[in-house]
Amino acid sequence: MNTVDAQPLYGWNTLDWQKIERRVFKLQTRIYRAQRRGDGKTVRKLQRLLMKSRSAKLLAVRRVTQDNRGKATAGVDGVHSLTPAERLDLADTLSLNSLANPVRRVRIPKPGTEETRPLGIPTLQDRALQAVVKLALDPQWEARFEPNSYGFRPGRSTWDAMGAIYVLINQKAKWVLDADIAKCFDRINHDALLKKMNPSPLLRRQIRAWLKAGVMDKGEWFPTEEGTPQGGPLSPLLANIALHGLEESLKRAFPRQRNTPAVIRYADDLVVLHPDRQTIEQCQAILSEELKGMGLELKPNKTRIAHTLHGDRGAVGFDFLGYHIRQYPVRTTRLGFKTLIKPSPQSVHRHHRRIREVIAQHQTARQAHLILALNPVIRGWSRYFSTVCSQETFGNTDRKLLNRLRAWTKRRHPEHSRTTAARKYWKREGGKLHFSPPHSALRLRFHSETRIKRHVKVQSHRSPYDGDWLYWSARLGRHPEVSSRVATLLRRQQGRCPRCGLHYCAGDVLEVDHIIPTASGGKDGYDNWQLLHGHCHDEKTAADRHRYA
Repeated sequence: MNTVDAQPLYGWNTLDWQKIERRVFKLQTRIYRAQRRGDGKTVRKLQRLLMKSRSAKLLAVRRVTQDNRGKATAGVDGVHSLTPAERLDLADTLSLNSLANPVRRVRIPKPGTEETRPLGIPTLQDRALQAVVKLALDPQWEARFEPNSYGFRPGRSTWDAMGAIYVLINQKAKWVLDADIAKCFDRINHDALLKKMNPSPLLRRQIRAWLKAGVMDKGEWFPTEEGTPQGGPLSPLLANIALHGLEESLKRAFPRQRNTPAVIRYADDLVVLHPDRQTIEQCQAILSEELKGMGLELKPNKTRIAHTLHGDRGAVGFDFLGYHIRQYPVRTTRLGFKTLIKPSPQSVHRHHRRIREVIAQHQTARQAHLILALNPVIRGWSRYFSTVCSQETFGNTDRKLLNRLRAWTKRRHPEHSRTTAARKYWKREGGKLHFSPPHSALRLRFHSETRIKRHVKVQSHRSPYDGDWLYWSARLGRHPEVSSRVATLLRRQQGRCPRCGLHYCAGDVLEVDHIIPTASGGKDGYDNWQLLHGHCHDEKTAADRHRYA
């Protein structure tokens, strides 16, 4: 009995999670490869095997009860946390039974607006079962999704979407259809979605039960005749499936064009790029018709046509995912323009407002508490924009932040001059002034301290389920089939051997080496580890013996 499924119930904390993840990932890889070769029969067989696997159920329960950020939000049953023993019991009771509990309605504010976004929170049991189904469906659809779809997909991010846009326009100015789908999650037609998915009968009944379960809002039940409520593990995948095929529909509409329109989609936000305005106008009509079959439509007040360089018959530049993309005329370049991606004015305004709110909430708090509240806000926002032309924006934002901090210090000591008041909260280190409490290592992190580094876009048809652990470990720094130590070193070394300077290739033997041998006083830690080719490791070991003899 050498399987995870046969492990006795010694306890939740004694489970071999690395073995569990590896077992599930191998099944997912097989599903992905079967779908890529068009073997639907094998796909369904492997999906059934995965959904019955105790390893998949354990992993799903861990993700919804421990890993998920919203794990403490209860569903209609009021249960928001489980003990380790209860997690094991839940994993043992999970099975597809075509039943579902209603979701609990929770409303959260939309950034920058007075509107709220409705969420539907399933019970923990339904969340865990949805996570099991997602484990089975994810690799199948990762093998089918279009290359320029980036939202809610493993191994892809907004940075990849920005990279794709930059690649498409940096050599040629283009017209842009900047579109937004109206209430995408709330209006998806259930029958059209299930028809597109074409799941097994058992899976179809279970997904339909979740879609039709209804919503409990303030103690009253409301039916759900359309839409997939946001809040469950499966909802983002279902939305991506509903919107799958938009790029292919445009390719079919323009079969003879040398440059077909390019669609960049992140969840329900999308842009279409093409050099010809008339083609862009035709794309808008085609997308509207395509979405109608799924019960969706483009939002009129958020859908517009623009140009990346010229303002003739349209706006110049466009906003996408909080970024502003535009081309500026420059005589010194061969192209005559320069493509810049910056934080959008709306994003900057929202960030300034958030900083003001934090400072206002800490008018009477200690300086350390203000710093602890501001640092995550500053770090998160500046990191999000750290791959584009943000240095000037960071500097301007820091200047406004400094003025607010000076006002904060002056308000606390109105009897002192501004300079005298500032001395109580600022100290000079290394030739720089830091907003830091006296006798403390804690200090405020400014936006301009964030390093600007160009992001390398994910390769078009790549997926974490393709089995190329070298590519994904170097990219993500983690992978189920390699140890965390090897994955971290791969990312740190950017997939390159530090001894020979060559990139690692599939099939290479990789070994962890101590830069200074432990026998010669070297420490056993990341500061003294490096990842080498097997042959390079042999050469270094021979050299070390001669050097430290």
